[in-house]
Amino acid sequence: MARPVGGAVRAPRRSPCLLLLWLLLLQLEPVTAAAGPRAPCAAACTCAGDSLDCGGRGLAAPPGDLPSWTRSLNLSYNKLSEIDPAGFEDLLNLQEMYLNNNELTAVPSLGAASSHVVSLFLQHNKIRSVEGSVLKAYVSLEVLDLSSNNITEVRNTCFPHGPPIKELNLAGNRIGTLELGAFDGLSRSLLTLRLSKNRITQLPVRAFKLPRLTQLDLNRNRIRLIEGLTFQGLNSLEVLKLQRNNISKLTDGAFWGLSKMHVLHLEYNSLVEVNSGSLYGLTALQHLHLSNNFIARIHRKGWSFCQKLHELVLSFNNLTRLDEESLAELSSLSVLRLSHNSISHIAEGAFKGLKSLRVLDLDHNEISGTIEDTSGAFSGLDSLSKLSLFGNKIKSVAKRAFSGLEGLEHLNLGGNAIRSVQFDAFVKMKNLKELHISSDSFLCDCQLKWLPPWLMGRMLQASVTATCAHPESLKGQSIFSVPPESFVCDDFLKPQIITQPETTMAMVGKDIRFTCSAASSSSSPMTFAWKKDNEVLTNADMENFVHVHAQDGEVMEYTTILHLRQVTFGHEGRYQCVITNHFGSTYSHKARLTVNVLPSFTKTPHDITIRTTTMARLECAATGHPNPQIAWQKDGGTDFPAARERRMHVMPDDDVFFITDVKIDDAGVYSCTAQNSAGSISANATLTVLETPSLAVPLEDRVLSVGETVALQCKATGNPPPRITWFKGDHLLSLTERHHLTPDNQLLVVQNVVAEDAGQYTCEMSNTLGTERAHSQLSILPAASCRKDGTTVGIFTIAVVSSIVLTSLVWVCIIYQTRKKSEEYSVTNTDETIVPPDVPSYLSSQGTLSDRQETVVRTEGGHQANGHIESNGVCPRDPSRFAEADAHSVACRQPKLCVGYHEEPWKATEKAEGTPGPHQMEHGGRVVCSDCSTEVDCYSREQAFHPQPVSRDSVQPGAPHGPEAGGSDRKHSPHHQCSGTAAGSCPECQGSLYPSNHDRMLAAVKKKPAASLDGKGDSSWTLARLYDPDSELQPASSSLSSSNPERTEAQHLLVSNGHLPKACDSSLESTPLTGQLPGKQRVPLLLAPKS
Repeated sequence: MARPVGGAVRAPRRSPCLLLLWLLLLQLEPVTAAAGPRAPCAAACTCAGDSLDCGGRGLAAPPGDLPSWTRSLNLSYNKLSEIDPAGFEDLLNLQEMYLNNNELTAVPSLGAASSHVVSLFLQHNKIRSVEGSVLKAYVSLEVLDLSSNNITEVRNTCFPHGPPIKELNLAGNRIGTLELGAFDGLSRSLLTLRLSKNRITQLPVRAFKLPRLTQLDLNRNRIRLIEGLTFQGLNSLEVLKLQRNNISKLTDGAFWGLSKMHVLHLEYNSLVEVNSGSLYGLTALQHLHLSNNFIARIHRKGWSFCQKLHELVLSFNNLTRLDEESLAELSSLSVLRLSHNSISHIAEGAFKGLKSLRVLDLDHNEISGTIEDTSGAFSGLDSLSKLSLFGNKIKSVAKRAFSGLEGLEHLNLGGNAIRSVQFDAFVKMKNLKELHISSDSFLCDCQLKWLPPWLMGRMLQASVTATCAHPESLKGQSIFSVPPESFVCDDFLKPQIITQPETTMAMVGKDIRFTCSAASSSSSPMTFAWKKDNEVLTNADMENFVHVHAQDGEVMEYTTILHLRQVTFGHEGRYQCVITNHFGSTYSHKARLTVNVLPSFTKTPHDITIRTTTMARLECAATGHPNPQIAWQKDGGTDFPAARERRMHVMPDDDVFFITDVKIDDAGVYSCTAQNSAGSISANATLTVLETPSLAVPLEDRVLSVGETVALQCKATGNPPPRITWFKGDHLLSLTERHHLTPDNQLLVVQNVVAEDAGQYTCEMSNTLGTERAHSQLSILPAASCRKDGTTVGIFTIAVVSSIVLTSLVWVCIIYQTRKKSEEYSVTNTDETIVPPDVPSYLSSQGTLSDRQETVVRTEGGHQANGHIESNGVCPRDPSRFAEADAHSVACRQPKLCVGYHEEPWKATEKAEGTPGPHQMEHGGRVVCSDCSTEVDCYSREQAFHPQPVSRDSVQPGAPHGPEAGGSDRKHSPHHQCSGTAAGSCPECQGSLYPSNHDRMLAAVKKKPAASLDGKGDSSWTLARLYDPDSELQPASSSLSSSNPERTEAQHLLVSNGHLPKACDSSLESTPLTGQLPGKQRVPLLLAPKS
C-alpha cells in the first residue's frame, strides 16, 4: 500500500451501509444464542423436512423426544394402545397425525396439540365408540378417518358442535344404528361422509341434516328399502353411492330433496323395475348406474324426472324387451349401456326420443330377430356414432336392419355366427369407419357376392373376419379370396316361406289356428318357432310336419301349425312364424288376431215416470271387445225433441243420458244400443211424463134461448189422461135424456134447453197430479113467438090500409089456400123455371134479393117435408091440413135446409148449373138447419141478414140492408128453434133468419106439360117477366083463380120454398133450369100462373 508523501498515515474510510449492517448483527446475536440450535430428529424415527415418520417400528408408546417443529407425525402400524397427552405438549406445530393400524380403543387426546391438528387418521384400530368430549378439543380438525374400527353405533352425542370436520370416514365399521340427528353437530362443515361397509339396515327419514354435504357413500350395507324423504336435508349432495346393498324397492319420493345430485350409484342391488315415482326430484341427475340388478321392466315415462341424464347404465339386468316408450324423454342422453340382458324384442321407435345418443351398447343380448327381420328399430338415433351388437346370435342381416343410422361410425357385429348379409345392408352408413365381423359360417352364394367388393371399396376389410362354410368347394376360404364368379345360387339351403299365416278375427272362447309353410333343399334339421308381437312364444301349442315338395325328392316342405285354444283377450296380437335351420332363419308375414266379444250391458236403462219441468236420467253402459259404442234412439228414430231444444245431454264418461226441463213431448220409448265389430245389443226404457191437467180450449159463457141446443167442450190435456166430471153449480150434474156426454166426458150437449138449465157449469179435470177446474156461465132467454107485433104488424097494416101491397094480399091468400088444401104447386122440368106469384124472389135458387117479407119455415122434422112459408106471419094451427104432406115427408125427406146468421153473409160461388152448393160456401157465422124437429125456424125480415147470396156483389143495390134496414131489431136476431107441438102450435120466435134454398130441384110425382111461352097450348101458365137486379120481382097482374082445376092441382104439388116433393120410389132428379139474357146476370127463370 503506498503511503502518502510526508510519511503521514491516514485511517481507512468506512461506508455508512456497512456500519448499519454491523449494528444489526450485534443486536441479533443475543437472540440466536438464546434459541439455540434446531432439535434433532427422534432416535426411532426419520425426518423429512417438518415431517416425522415413526411408523412400522413396533412402538408400544410414542417416542419421548419428539421435536417441537414437527408438523406431520406418522405413528401408524405400531402397537400403540393408548396415547399420553403429555408427550405432545410441545408439538404446537402439529397438523397431521397418523395413528392408523394400531390398537387404540378410543379417540386419543393430544393435549395442547389437539387444537392444532387438522387431519387425524385412526383407521384400522379397535375403537368401539366416539366420545364427543374428546373431539371438542380438536377445534381445527377437518379430516377424521375412523374407518375399519369396531364402532357399532353413532349417537347424536358423538360429533358435537365445534370441530369443523369436512370429511368424515366411518366405513368398515360395525355400525348398525344411525340415531336420528347423529351428524347434526357437523351440519355447518361436513362435505363428505363415508358409511360404506357397515351393517346399516335402515335409514331413518331425514337422517341427514347436512346442507353442505356433497358426497355420501353408503355402499355395502344391508339397506333393503329407501323410504320417501329419506335424504331430505341434503340440499347440496352431488354424489350418492348405494351400490351393493340389498335394496329391492325405492318408494315414491325416495330421492326427494336431491335436486343438485349429479351421480347416483345403485349397482348390485335387487331392484326389479324403474318407475318415475322413485326418481322423482332428480332433475339435475346426469349419471345413473343401475347395472347388476334384476330390472325386468321400465315403466312408461319412467324417466320423466331425469331429463338431463347423460349416461344410463342398465347392464346385467333382466330386460327382455324395449317398448316404444321405455326410453322416452331422455333427449339429453349420450351413453346408454344395455349389455348382458335378455333383450329379444326392440319395438319400432323404441329409441325415437334419443336424439343426442352417441354410444349404444347392446352386447350379449338376443336381438337377432331385430337385425334379421325388423326394420326401423334404430330410427331416431340421428347422432349415434357407436353401436355394439357383440354376441347377439345374429345369423343374417336384413337390408333395412340399420335404417336410420346414416351417421354411424363404429359398428361391432363380432361374436355372431353371421351366414348372410342382404344386399346394401350397410350402404346407407356413409360415415362408417370401423366394422367388426367375425364369422366362419358365411353362405357364399350369389346373395353375398356384393359384400367383399363393398368392404374393400370402403377399406373396412381389416376388421372383418369372414369365412365361407358353404358350398363345400369354398369352405374355409375368406370371402375376400373367393373369385366373384364363384358366388352362385345352385340351391336354396335357407328356408323359404311358401304359405303365410292369415289375419283372423274370432269370438272369445273359440279355437283358432295359424298355418305357416316353408321349403328348403337342405337336409339340415329345422326348428320352428312362433312369435307374438315380436316375442317368442315359449310354450306354444304347435303341430309340425314335413313332406316331399318336389318329385325328385330334393326339396322338402315344412309346415307348422299354431293352435290357440279358447281364445281370450290376451291372445290378441300379431303372430309370426320363424323357421330356422343351420343356414339361417326365415320370418313370415305378421298375421293379426282380433278377439271380439259381443257387447253386454253393465247398466241397463229402467222405465221411469217423472213430472214435467224436472230432469230425466237414463243410465246405460256396456262392456265388450272392442269397447262398444253407446247410441240412443227415441221411438225407433233419432228425432229427439229435447235435442232440438238443447235440453238433452249425454255424459259418455258417466254413462248417463240427461233430459232437462222435461216436456210431454219427451215421453216415449228410449233405446240404448251398444255396438262393436262383434255385433250389437239394445235395451229399451219407457219415459212416462206426468202432466197436471189443463184446459186446451177455454170455456166460454153462453147465452141461448129456450129450445136451443148447447155444446160445452172441456178439452183437457194431462198425463195420465185426466178424468172429467161436470158440475152444475156446486153439485154434480144430474143427467137427463136431454143431456148427452161423449165417452171421455169432454163434450157435454144439452138439447132443448129450458130455463132450469141456466147456471154455472164446471168442468173438473183431475189425475194423480192434481185437479183443475174451468167454468162456463149458461144464460137462457125466454122463447120468442112468431112476430105479431112491431115491424111485422106495422108493415102488414100499412100494406092493407094503403093498398100499396095488394100483391102481398094475393100471395097471402094463395099461400093460405095452398096450406088449407095441403096441395103442392108443380114446377115443370123445362129449360126455364116458373115462379108462382106467392114465392118471394129472394127465395130463388140463385139467392138474389128483392123486398123481403117476414116468413116462417116449418122444419123438416115437423109435419112438412121441407117446411111451409106463411106470408102473413101466422103459424098454422091445424095439423090435419098437412096430413098428406106429412105422410110423404116421412118416407122421402129432402136435404136439410141450412142457413147462416151473422152480419157477414155466406159467400158462395156459382156452380156449373147456376146454383150454389154447400161445398162452395164460406160461412161467416153459425149454420142452422131447418131439418131438425117439429119446431120452426123464424127468420127476421131485417135486411142485414141474407139468405145465401151468390156473392157480395149479388146483393141488389136497391135492397135495403145494414143498420138502416133492421134498426135495433137486428141486434136481437139470433136464430131460435120454435118448439112446436103435435097439434101444430108454434111458440114465439125471438128474431128470425131467412131460409136458404136447396141446391137442387126434384122431379114432381106427377109431371105436367111444359108451359108455353107464347101462351099457346093446353097450359094455363104464362111467363112472368124476367127478374131484373135493378128492380123488384112482382107477381102476375091477374089474380089466381081457385076454380081452375089445373091451377088447383099445381097448388097441391108446389111446396112453399119452390121445390117439388120427390116420390118414394122415384130416383129421378132434375136440376133447376136457368135462362140467360144478353148482358144480364145469370138468374133463374120463374114461372107464374096465367091470369
